[in-house]
Amino acid sequence: METTTTSTSSSVRTWCILAHATALVGFLVPVAGHIVGPLIVWLAKRQDSPEIDAHGKESMNFQISMLIWNAIAAILIIVLIGIPILILLHILNIIFVIVASIQASEGKLYRYPLAIRLIS
Repeated sequence: METTTTSTSSSVRTWCILAHATALVGFLVPVAGHIVGPLIVWLAKRQDSPEIDAHGKESMNFQISMLIWNAIAAILIIVLIGIPILILLHILNIIFVIVASIQASEGKLYRYPLAIRLIS
């Protein structure tokens, strides 16, 4: 779990937090909900600050990765190991998003474990 310190204004920091925290909408809107919130924040605000851009990319990479891991776990339901993996992935998603949001509130960039760096 690598963190990078950045100095940010209050407004930029708020958008950085939202880039991570909006992923929790996915628990209300299944499947794409985890991606839509961070995507909206990232696309709308990435030009305003390099910090927002970095947080948005990190959040998007993690949520896309989680979608991939969940799809693999869904396939593994056929052999019964997919159910505990899906449960674990959902718990980790909540924990990592909360940790990333807290780190963003402190002006740090949180590098999600399990994230595939698709967007650079």
